[in-house]
Amino acid sequence: MARRISDRHVLHLIKMWLETPVEETDQRGQKQRTYQNRNQRRGTPQGAPLSPLLANLYMRRFVLGWKVKGHEQRLLARIVNYADDFVICCRDSAAQAMAAMRDMMERLKLTVNERKTRICRVPGETFVFLGYTIGECYSFRRKRSYLGMRPAKKAVQRICRAISEMTSRQCAYLPVEDLVRTINQRLGGWANYFQLGSVSQAYRAVDRHTRYRLCKWLRWKHKLGPRGAARFTDQYLYQTLGLICLPLLPRLFPWAKA
Repeated sequence: MARRISDRHVLHLIKMWLETPVEETDQRGQKQRTYQNRNQRRGTPQGAPLSPLLANLYMRRFVLGWKVKGHEQRLLARIVNYADDFVICCRDSAAQAMAAMRDMMERLKLTVNERKTRICRVPGETFVFLGYTIGECYSFRRKRSYLGMRPAKKAVQRICRAISEMTSRQCAYLPVEDLVRTINQRLGGWANYFQLGSVSQAYRAVDRHTRYRLCKWLRWKHKLGPRGAARFTDQYLYQTLGLICLPLLPRLFPWAKA
């Protein structure tokens, strides 16, 4: 960075980002700060605003080196990356590409995450990249399978967990309009990212969980019993309260075909 930036104030700000402590919650629920990046003088703190940009800048050396050394042309292997997450797409040279990748990473003094690194043969297997599961999908309308993508299971579980936290019993004091607006913002942001590939099944699962949690929250707020949920119909949730209906969103996508 210092070879390309001459402004000392910007460099000082970047250095502060690199050396900032990381706050984590231990098993006892207590928050602790670690200074691993500052002590080892390596890496960037996870979650820092500048981390994706710095990772892209450093990974650029790997991507360019992959092409300069001829691995892309020799192995017919193309790298697709975002920040420090990447996939090497090839046909019959996966083992050679893996070995070449490890050799380059060692020369660049980068550590490969062994837990996430594996050879995947598509479409027989699937892999997760940037929140999407990529592999074989099935179209019930066309009655055939195809190679595509869908929101990963963990991504669906994460948004459902967030909705559950927003509609907990401790939040029963909130006005209904404020809670629905917050839920819509969260659902809208999630759907704006996960709008590629086969999304209908994931949308239905998230929508079903959201309706269940919102009805449960309304019962807590109005101090109703289990039978009180019958008062909060889908029409009341979607039309009266204005809750986003995720299964209807794909019809509004500009690339969707009727």
